[in-house]
Amino acid sequence: MANATTIKPEEAAHFGRLAADWWDPKGSSAMLHRLNPVRLGFLREAIDAHWGTDSRAIRPLAGMRVLDVGCGAGLLCEPLARLGGTVTGVDAAEENIAVAKAHAAGAGLAIDYRCGEIGALGLSGHDLVTAMEVIEHVADKPAFIAALAKALSPGGLMVLSCPNRTPQSRLLLVEGAERLGMVPRGTHHWDDFVTPDELRELLGQAGLAMGQPRGIAWSPAKGLHLSGDMALNFIVTARAKA
Repeated sequence: MANATTIKPEEAAHFGRLAADWWDPKGSSAMLHRLNPVRLGFLREAIDAHWGTDSRAIRPLAGMRVLDVGCGAGLLCEPLARLGGTVTGVDAAEENIAVAKAHAAGAGLAIDYRCGEIGALGLSGHDLVTAMEVIEHVADKPAFIAALAKALSPGGLMVLSCPNRTPQSRLLLVEGAERLGMVPRGTHHWDDFVTPDELRELLGQAGLAMGQPRGIAWSPAKGLHLSGDMALNFIVTARAKA
C-alpha cells in the first residue's frame, strides 16, 4: 500500500503554479504565512512534550531527522531547520522544489528537498514527520498515512493538520475565502476534507495512536489561533501505538 500512487497530478499542477510567489507574505500564499506561526506554536509544544526538551532551548531538534511532506516551497522546512533539525522536504510539484531549494540556499540553510511520491522515495528513520494541509489533497489517504508511518522512526513524533469537513468549513474556507480572493480558486475541495474521527481511524490502521486534536480557529481579535473550536481546521500529534 505504501507504494500506491497518492499524488493527484491536477493538485500538483495547481500548487506548482503558485510556486513563484510562495514566499511573498502578501501573495497567493498569504494565508499560509498567517497559519505558519500557529502551526509552529503547536509543533514547539508537541516537541517539548514528546522529548522533554526545555521550552527555552533554541535548537530543540538538534541531532534529529525531520521530514516535511507536502512541503511546498519550504515555508515550514526552514524554521524546522533553524530549530536544529536535519530536514528533508518532499513535494509533488517540481516548481515548488525549485523555489524551495533557491530560498534555502539564499538563507544559508542545508535542507534536502526532493520531488516525488512519498511511498516510493524509500524514506525512513525520521524522528519528526509533518504533513500540514496535505492529506486533503492526496489521491489515496490510507496509502499516504501508511507511507508517513513508514518514514517515522520508532519512538518518533508525527504532526498533521487538516481542514475539518463541516458546514462551517464549506462556507468559510471554500466558498468564502476563495470567492474573496484570500485563497486561490481551486485550492480546497470540501469533499476531500477529513474529520478528526476519520483521521484517527486512518492513523490507527497504520499502527499510530492519535493525540488530542486542537482546533485552528479565526476571530477578528486574534486572527488565526489555536483553539478548542475545530469547526474549520485542526492539528494533531500521532505516534506509534504502545
